[in-house]
Amino acid sequence: MADVLALVEARLRTGLGEPDARAAVTFLGTDRVEVLRFTDGDVVRYATLGMSAQPMADPTAALADPVKGPRAELVLSVRGGLADTDKVLRPLAVLAASPVVEGLIVAPGASLDVGEPLWPGAPFTSVLVAESGGLVEDLALDEPMDPVRFLPVLPMTPNEAAWKRVHGAAALQERWLNSGTDLRDPLRKSVSLG
Repeated sequence: MADVLALVEARLRTGLGEPDARAAVTFLGTDRVEVLRFTDGDVVRYATLGMSAQPMADPTAALADPVKGPRAELVLSVRGGLADTDKVLRPLAVLAASPVVEGLIVAPGASLDVGEPLWPGAPFTSVLVAESGGLVEDLALDEPMDPVRFLPVLPMTPNEAAWKRVHGAAALQERWLNSGTDLRDPLRKSVSLG
């Protein structure tokens, strides 16, 4: 496990540079989850470290496989200086712990909800999980382990989350794209869903 996390942190540093802050959160019955902060100009990125320590298990499986199964970490990108986004550390750690705590498999297209603003005054309580392979390349591990995928998470307003449940993730992403939505704006309003 420690070896996987060391490789994951090295891949994060390769993709995002040196972290300028880190915090750790431990939940009862789970391993510690760290959140690393990377600053790149006016963009601040928060990446989890610890979610990939164990493979995500199918909640319907009788026994979780300790080796095989999808592994991932979450990456959130926001514009710095507009809101107190450093308070996202705990909600992001909660989302990273959800595979262990709730038996979820986190994959692109999924919605993850923390039930409270992601940071003080945030219009978002949930995120949409996007495809990996952008900022940080997937990390191949020794067979038979699955690679670690670095999944971007995109903040959603409650209206966007409800619309996505009906129309799907691709339709919401298309709506954002067609509206020129700045998904890094920590104060943005909901996209027009009419």
